[in-house]
Amino acid sequence: MYDVIVIGGGVNGCGIARDAAGRGLSVLLVEKDDLANATSSSSTKLIHGGLRYLEQYDFKLVAESLTERERLLRSASHIIWPLQFILPHEPHLRPYWLIRLGLYLYDFLGKREILPGSKGMKLSKNKAGAPLKNSYKKGFSYADCWVEDSRLVVLSAKDAAERGAEILTRTECVSLKTDGKIWQASLKGNNNDIFEVGAKCVVNAAGPWVRQFIDHNHLEQPDTLKTRYSKGSHIIIPRLYDGDHAYILQQPDQRIVFAIPYEGNFTLIGTTDALYDGDPSHAEISDDEKQYLCDAVNRTFDKQTNTDQIVWNYSGVRPLLDSGDDSLSNVTRDYKLDLETAFGPPLLNIFGGKITTFRKLSEQAITKIAPFFPHIKDKWTQNALLPGGQIKDADFETFFKQIQQNYPWADPQMLRRYARAYGSRIEDILKTASNVNDLGKHFGDHIYETEIRYLISAEWARSVEDILWRRSKLGLHISPQTREALEDHIPTLVKELCHDNTAANSRP
Repeated sequence: MYDVIVIGGGVNGCGIARDAAGRGLSVLLVEKDDLANATSSSSTKLIHGGLRYLEQYDFKLVAESLTERERLLRSASHIIWPLQFILPHEPHLRPYWLIRLGLYLYDFLGKREILPGSKGMKLSKNKAGAPLKNSYKKGFSYADCWVEDSRLVVLSAKDAAERGAEILTRTECVSLKTDGKIWQASLKGNNNDIFEVGAKCVVNAAGPWVRQFIDHNHLEQPDTLKTRYSKGSHIIIPRLYDGDHAYILQQPDQRIVFAIPYEGNFTLIGTTDALYDGDPSHAEISDDEKQYLCDAVNRTFDKQTNTDQIVWNYSGVRPLLDSGDDSLSNVTRDYKLDLETAFGPPLLNIFGGKITTFRKLSEQAITKIAPFFPHIKDKWTQNALLPGGQIKDADFETFFKQIQQNYPWADPQMLRRYARAYGSRIEDILKTASNVNDLGKHFGDHIYETEIRYLISAEWARSVEDILWRRSKLGLHISPQTREALEDHIPTLVKELCHDNTAANSRP
């Protein structure tokens, strides 16, 4: 019997499980696929206040997001870091004074200690203007943060597990029933075996499947909220410009598109915003979306691109809280916590949300069900670090210099990747190694068995895709031979380390 079962292993589900476990509740998290398998690994990968939300007068969401921005930066500065944005001015779309006023408000609403404030700039006299067409004379600079989104999810799950939560991946909740006192969940595991678990409360954090879960289990109530699906697609192209800064590109349809440095050799372009009514599992970029994003680049930069240059793309479905607006761009990115008690035991449905506010949403979700648990502890995540976040003053470069001194024998590029991915937990992988031979079998491209073993035993990785696209983005960098070597070896390691897939996520 658990206090809480959380359905969904995205950023909100893992954040809620983490918060609940830290408050002393017994928690089971159930995810039918891999952690961050859907929306939470398909974002634009930004921790931001939502500058464009100011045009919708959504000051509450912007203020809350900006408050969370530096809080998250301090909690995990290995996977979250400051990012400068350049906004070229398009006078025919928005007047200069309006953008300047909006940025002043953005600075005012945000509680900044690390990030710099916004400023105007003459692009013709600044290196940031060099890649742009000559028609851009003025612009603006402001700061938000980059986040490795899927790793944020995994680290939240890891923190939850270390605080006592059980994490079951590749496990689907096929039915949910109640006798009026407790919830009884039927779960289907990786081997298609069905088992039952009980809980005093269920949190439905299924993301795009939140409504499907309600409808499938006949949990509909007259005032239950609705969602709309928005498909966001991104493309990855060869590096478009030099520098570590990003660009925010205003579009003729009033939307914005980001151009962001990505994985060293590439530029990330996104996102689109298209109405979607299909299966969220099958969301794919359309030819029109590819062309839209290429057009956004070509409208702004001297260097032109086309769809043939796309090296990778990804699409995700955002479950937006249906606010009745005709335009998807105007639909709120805020969230709603829907507590249902008509069934007897509480059911909390999570509608909407964005990655920036996941910690706050999680805190509010557990606070909402707190009256049902007299023994629950106080809120705790506000200043808590995520695993690997023990980096003094959130100063990653100073931290990395020390790592280099500790492991002078390691390849610098590999070591930086380790430091970024694992932060202060890098020692969990390297602590027993005194040379490269201690890292075990080399699969190619500086990928070694010790790291793969860690990802399987400590981060719920079960497949090549889990490792190459969610625990990392190595899929963009490795050779076909390296991938083939991993495909040949990973099933053996999973079988060895997981004992029928139950080592890191044991069945209760």
